[in-house]
Amino acid sequence: MEKIMSKNENASVFDRKRWLILIIFGLIGQIAWSVENMHFNVFVFDTFNGNLDAVTLMVQMSGITATLATLLAGTLSDKLGNRRYFISFGYAIWGVTVAIFGFITPELMMNLFGLEYEAAMKAGITAVIAGDCVMTLFGSSANDSGFSAWVTDNTESSYRGKVEGVVSVLPLAAMLIVAGGFGILVEAMGYATVFLVLGIVISLSGVAGIFVIRDSEKLVCSGGLRDIFYGFRPSCVRENSSLYVAFICLAIYSVGFQFFMPYLIIYMKSNLGFSPVEYSLAFGLAIVIGGAINVYLGIVSDKKNKAALLYVAAPLMAAGLFAMYFTRTESHILNLVMFAAFGCLMICGYIFISALLGAIIRDLTPSDSAGKLQGVRMVFAVLIPMVIGPMVGNAINKVRGIKLTEPGADAMTTEYLPAPEIFLAGGLAVLVMLALVPWLNSSLKKRAEREENKSV
Repeated sequence: MEKIMSKNENASVFDRKRWLILIIFGLIGQIAWSVENMHFNVFVFDTFNGNLDAVTLMVQMSGITATLATLLAGTLSDKLGNRRYFISFGYAIWGVTVAIFGFITPELMMNLFGLEYEAAMKAGITAVIAGDCVMTLFGSSANDSGFSAWVTDNTESSYRGKVEGVVSVLPLAAMLIVAGGFGILVEAMGYATVFLVLGIVISLSGVAGIFVIRDSEKLVCSGGLRDIFYGFRPSCVRENSSLYVAFICLAIYSVGFQFFMPYLIIYMKSNLGFSPVEYSLAFGLAIVIGGAINVYLGIVSDKKNKAALLYVAAPLMAAGLFAMYFTRTESHILNLVMFAAFGCLMICGYIFISALLGAIIRDLTPSDSAGKLQGVRMVFAVLIPMVIGPMVGNAINKVRGIKLTEPGADAMTTEYLPAPEIFLAGGLAVLVMLALVPWLNSSLKKRAEREENKSV
C-alpha cells in the first residue's frame, strides 16, 4: 500500500528529474526550431539571391509537413503507450537532417549535376525546401508530438501554469541563443559548419534521451491508426468544444505572428542595417527581459483566470508591434534602442499569450487523448498560421515593394525587402483574437461547473 501511495504521489509532482528533461530537451528542440524559423530563412535569402518567395514557400511546406507528422506520430505514441522512443530516436535523426542542410548550395548542384547557374539555383531551392520538410518530419514527430504529449502526461492542472510559463520561455531562450551566437558563428565559420555542429548536439541529446527519459505512470496504450482523424470528428469537437475555442484563439494569434516572424532578421539586417552583433543585442535584451517577466507571470496565472489575462497579454504584444513599425528614424543608434525596447514589449506579450493558451489547452485536453490531439493542435498552431501568415506577410512585402537600393540595405540582390507594415498587420491580428475571449471564458466556466457537478 505504501509503495502504491508513493508512486501516485510522485506522479502528481513535477520533480527535479522532470524539470531537467523539460529544460534540456525543450531548449534543444526550440533551438533547432529557431534555427529553422529564423536562420534557414536567412540562409536561403543569402544563398539564393535574396529570394523571399522561396522563403515563403519553405515556411508553408514546413507547416504542412509538421502537422501531418504530428498527427501520425501523436496517434502512434498513444497506440504504443510510449513517448520516450519518439523523443529519443526522433531527436537523434532530427540532428542528422539539420547537419546536412548547410551543404545545399547552387555550387553543389552545379558540381553534382553539371547544371548551369540558373538551373542550379532552381535545383538548389527545390533541394532546400525538400530537405527542410524531411527535417520537419522528424523534428515534429520528436518535439511537437512526443515531447509535447510527454509534458501533458507529466503535469497536473494545479501547477500547469508554472510549467507552461517555463515552456513558453524556452522558445525565447532559444531565439536569444540563435539570434545572438548563430549570426556571429555563421560569419566566422559559415553555414555548413554551424549547421553540422548543431545537428551533432541534437543527435547526441536524442541518444541521451534513451537512458534518461521515462514515460508517465499514467500513460497507457490507447486507440489505433484510425484515430489519426479522431480530433476532427464532430463528436470529439462537441465533447471538447471549449478546447476547440482555445485552438481557434491560438490560430488567430499564430497567424499574426507569422505575418512578420519569417522576415524579422532579414528586416533588421537589410532594412535597418543592423549587423549580427547589433541585432543580436537588440533581440537579446528583449528576450532576456521579456522572458524573466513571464516566468513570474506564469506562476501568477495559476491563481488567476487565465482566459481573462489574455486581455492583458494581447494588447502588450500588439503595442510592441505597432511601435516596431515606427522604428525607422534617421539615427542608427536610436533605431537600435527603440527596436530593443519595443521588441521587449512585443516579446513579453507573445510569451504571456503562449503560456496562457498553452496552459488552457493542456487543462482542456482529455488525459487519454493527449497524443491524438497534438496533431489537431498543430493544425491550429502551425498548419494554418504557417500557410496563411507568410503568404499574407509576403503579399504585403510585394505590394509595398521596398527596393534593396534604399538607404540601409546591404549588397544582396532581390526584387524587394520585408515591409514595416507586416508589424501593423501582426498587431491587428493579435487584437482580433480578443473577440473570442468571452466565448472561451464562458466555455471554461461551463466546464468547471460540469466538473463540480460530477464531483458532487
